Formats: sequence, structure tokens, C-alpha cells
Amino acid sequence: MPSSDARDSPPAYADLIDRYRRISNLRQASMFLNWDQQVMMPEGGTPGRSEQLSAISATSHELLVDEEVADWLAAVASAALSDEQAANVREIRREHERKADVDGALIEEISQVAAENQEIWQEAKADDDFGLFAPRLERIRDLGIERAEQIDPEKPPYEVMYEDGHPYISLETMNALFDRLREELPPLVDEIRSSGRELATPFEGEYPEADQRALCEAALDFLGYDESRGRLDTAPHPFMAGNQFDARVTTRFKPDDPLDALTATIHEYGHASYQLGLRQDRYGEPVGQSRRSIHESQSRFWENHVGRTKPFWEAFLPELKTHLDGVEDLTAQEAYEAANRIYPENLIRVEADELTYHMHIILRCEIDQAFVEGDVDVDEIPSLWNEKMDEYLGVTPASDSAGCLQDIHWTSGFAAFQGYTLGSIVAAQLNHAIREDLDVDGLVRDAEFDPIREWMEAHVHRYGQRYETPELVEVATGEPLTADYFSDYVHEKFTELYDL
Repeated sequence: MPSSDARDSPPAYADLIDRYRRISNLRQASMFLNWDQQVMMPEGGTPGRSEQLSAISATSHELLVDEEVADWLAAVASAALSDEQAANVREIRREHERKADVDGALIEEISQVAAENQEIWQEAKADDDFGLFAPRLERIRDLGIERAEQIDPEKPPYEVMYEDGHPYISLETMNALFDRLREELPPLVDEIRSSGRELATPFEGEYPEADQRALCEAALDFLGYDESRGRLDTAPHPFMAGNQFDARVTTRFKPDDPLDALTATIHEYGHASYQLGLRQDRYGEPVGQSRRSIHESQSRFWENHVGRTKPFWEAFLPELKTHLDGVEDLTAQEAYEAANRIYPENLIRVEADELTYHMHIILRCEIDQAFVEGDVDVDEIPSLWNEKMDEYLGVTPASDSAGCLQDIHWTSGFAAFQGYTLGSIVAAQLNHAIREDLDVDGLVRDAEFDPIREWMEAHVHRYGQRYETPELVEVATGEPLTADYFSDYVHEKFTELYDL
């Protein structure tokens, strides 16, 4: 059913929205099939699942590039539309024009290969066998390049891939942000290394998975996660899947580090809060969908600017003590320090601290761009990965499983990692803005999270894709996108923590 907004508009607009809602529902079905594959599907289900995902992908592509869509877009080009209607048309037009020249069979093949890649990647990672995954990596790259050339033969394929997720923030702008972080973060990490200051390490021994899971469930309840519209599960790589009616989170457990699962859960809760904060009356329309380039700001805000703060630990510490043994004497200050220790020697991106995390991101972006552009052969990736880890972080993985095989992202394509660092930059800018309006620390200390969530809903979530990304940042914060607040935040926080 079209929304009431669509029924009260030109017929072509109503038809366009009705078609797009059908496409959106197919994509939602595909997303939850993917969730099932990573969370619950039996190991032998991959052949059937890859065909199912491929069929859905091909069908949604056909519906989007159909000539009727082009006719409806032409018909509404000069129509009198509201701002939200115009935003819907802008986003649908962009998608249609980017995909109209892409062969449907190619889309189907990419989807099928990506689904197959997930199982092969898991096997390669478990066996520390990059050679097993390497041909699949070349295959998805070649298919991605073919798709990019069909979308825009005048642009470099990598730039086209990047624009899939970040259509309104140029690769040049993103690279300039990376340049600033390359300049600022390594010296700060070196200063911390040489400070001699050691933060608390209160967690010793191993903690049963059942206890850690109970702790993560308690954290979700503490934050106000709507369990009637979500659930917690485990997955090889933590992620969130959902919409404004059903937003599910996953985590994973390390026996000797309960903070790893806890912070991952809070991170994925941030993603879910974005989905659950979208307008229900615009479900299936672009203005009722999240902006991909903003998503990571929500998870990073809740993980870092809430979950890693001292007020959070002052409030949450009793829950931690309830669910974990051996931490009866733990103080809020010790928990706060433990949650914010810098681990330059860490090899794993999703376990990285706030500072070194971005060097993990930058090295991935450098490698996948070089690989797509043909400057690096697939068999050079493991050694190049290790070289860059040593250059940026002073550490070298002992295995490919802890190196270039650690992330699931390359199973389905490239140019996806930039959004993680962009998310931290936007999160810091949102954090500055919300603290101008609310006593965030006081609310967190009192476990009053509704005003924080409502601020995010009012300033970010409710707009969906009404605004292009830079405009949305400015609407939400009152300022253009800037890395200044992120720089100020990390320097102030870690200068205090490490007595620099």
C-alpha cells in the first residue's frame, strides 16, 4: 500500500513510491536471509541460500530499472512536490540512473558469488588459508569492476564503488580526512606509548559465555533496547540487521575479555537505535530509510560517547558485578580505564581502541583501492597487510587469520571501510551538539537514556534520507562536517587518561 503522502500526490509519484516499496521489501527479505545465514542457518545451507539471495537481488534490480520507473521519474520531474516527496524522487532517481545500464545477470551473479564467499571466507579464516579465499577475492573484484564500468565508464571503478555507500561525500573529501588522521593520531599513540602510564587491567581469567551473554542482555535492557522489536544473537562478526519494526543485534564472545562483547553489543545497539528511530509511516520509502554514510556515527556515539564514559560505568557497574564473578572489588574508575586502554599491539580491527582503530581502517582502504586499481596482485595482499600494520601500528600479525582474513567485508565488495572512520568523526560532532542541549553525563549517570535517544531521533533519525549527507550533518549540528571535534575529543580524553 502506498503511504497517504503518495495517495495525495500526482499519479506517477504514487506509482513510483508503490514500486519502490516493493523493492524495499525484497531488500529487507534479502537482509534477513543474510542475517539467518550468519546467525542460524545450518552449515550445509549455503548452496540454496546463495540462489535465494541471487534471485531476490535480480528481481529487485529488474523492478528498479524497468522502463515504467523511467517514465514515472520523467512524469514527476516538473510536478509540484513537497520537500519529502522531492527527496524520495531524488534518491530513487539516483538509484535508477546508477543501475539502469547494469546487466541484471551481472547483479544476480554478484549476489550469488558474495553469498558463496561468506562460507569460503569462514573456512579460510578458520584454517588460516588465504590461498583458499584469494580466487574468490579476485572474482568479486572483477565482477565489481565490471559493474562499476557499466554504471559510469568515465570514472575510476573504485570511485564508483565508493559512491555506492557515500554518494554525497566525495572520495577526495574522505581522503583529506584520512590525511589529517594520519598526521594527528600516530604521534598521539606514540606519546601514550612513551608516557609510562598504565591504565587498569581488572579482568583476569576466563568468563563463561553464558555470563557474558547475560551481561550483554542486561546492557541492552539498561540502555532501553525495545526487545519487542529486536533480539540479541551471536555471529562470527558482530552486525545489526533491521528496520524500524525489527532491528536485531549480534555480538561475539572472548573468554578472557568480557568488555569486548559488551562494547560490541553497545555498538550494534547504536545501529539498531537508528533503525528503530526511523519514521514508521515512511517505511519502504527513502525518507523512511537510514542514510548509510551516517549509520556508523550512531553506533560510535553510543559505544564511545556513552558506553566508554565514566558516568556510564558509575551507573552500570552494579550490573557488571551481578553477572560476572571475581569483580566484586572493581571500581568505576578501574572499569572506565579498562574500557579506554590503548592497545597498539592489537591485531584485530573490531577489538581496537578508539585511536588505533582508524589506522586499521586506513590501511584497509589503501589496500582495497590498490587491489581494485590493479596496483596490487591478490597474492601480495597478506605481505602488504603486514607491512602496513607494522608501519602504522608497530605490530605484525603471525597469521593471515589475524591479518587480511579477519574481516567479512571483502566477501561482497570493496570501498566499504571509509564509513567507519567517517562515523567516528560525525559522532564526535553530534556529541558536541547534543551536549550543548543536554546534560549528557548527568543523564547517563542517572541511567536516563530516553532524552538522549529522543534527541538523536529528532536531529538525525526522523529525517531518513530527506537530506544529502553533508546537509544532514549541518541540520543536526548547526555546522558543516568537520574533523575538529573528533580531534579535540580524542586529544582531551586521552591526555587526561594518560597524564600526557
